[in-house]
Amino acid sequence: MLTISQLASYAGVTVRAVRHYHAKGLLPEPERDHSGYRRYDARAVVELIKIRTLADAGVPLARVHELLAASEEEFTAAVADIDRRLRAEIRERQRHRERIAQLAAGDSLALPPEAVAYLDRLRGIGLPEPMIEGERDSWILVAAQLPEHMPLYMKVKQQQLDDPATVELYRDLAAAIDWAADDPRVAAVSDRLVALIEADAAEWENHDEAMPDELARLLDSVFLDSMPIARRLLELLEERGWRGWTKLERISPTQP
Repeated sequence: MLTISQLASYAGVTVRAVRHYHAKGLLPEPERDHSGYRRYDARAVVELIKIRTLADAGVPLARVHELLAASEEEFTAAVADIDRRLRAEIRERQRHRERIAQLAAGDSLALPPEAVAYLDRLRGIGLPEPMIEGERDSWILVAAQLPEHMPLYMKVKQQQLDDPATVELYRDLAAAIDWAADDPRVAAVSDRLVALIEADAAEWENHDEAMPDELARLLDSVFLDSMPIARRLLELLEERGWRGWTKLERISPTQP
């Protein structure tokens, strides 16, 4: 969980901006914990990045809440309306109009093109939208903190999807979204995952070296919140010699 300063840092805004968005009702303000501090989770970071992106694109704060809650058709109509307004403004506002035109693409909000292409490929193999949304939110967090590494990460993910066994694992995880935490089928999924990891251990262990541990923990929290079996799956991975999810670590049988 993050403090308000850490939240602001992840989203690339000031603490003052976070408090302003609280005051405007754009970002829910959490209750204080036992120590008197407000703590924020991964969802708050994602929402703040979306708010910042819309605001940077020239969307008036009075309309940001409307756009975040809009349907696809409403969102597209609103974007078109804002685009007409921006075209009437002076030349220095042209950058905002171009950014607004990109917003109608949906996933491209706060994500680079290579990440959008990856999400489209996941849709192409038939993964359900809740799973796509979890992937999207995770990559929004990564793109905000490590934008220079996104091309490499997306190259690795695309290469993984070239492997039929990896695609089958994705489909296994999609099918497992609604399984109970004690479902006996989780063990079989963990076995298939470990087989993939150990078939190319160097790639799984090394491609995320640049990722800070704090960001990895935040991304793990997205996974843990996404499906009831997540914690049990991590326990089974650890029993089989691997710890973590975002940053996998090989452990020995005697390692605590």
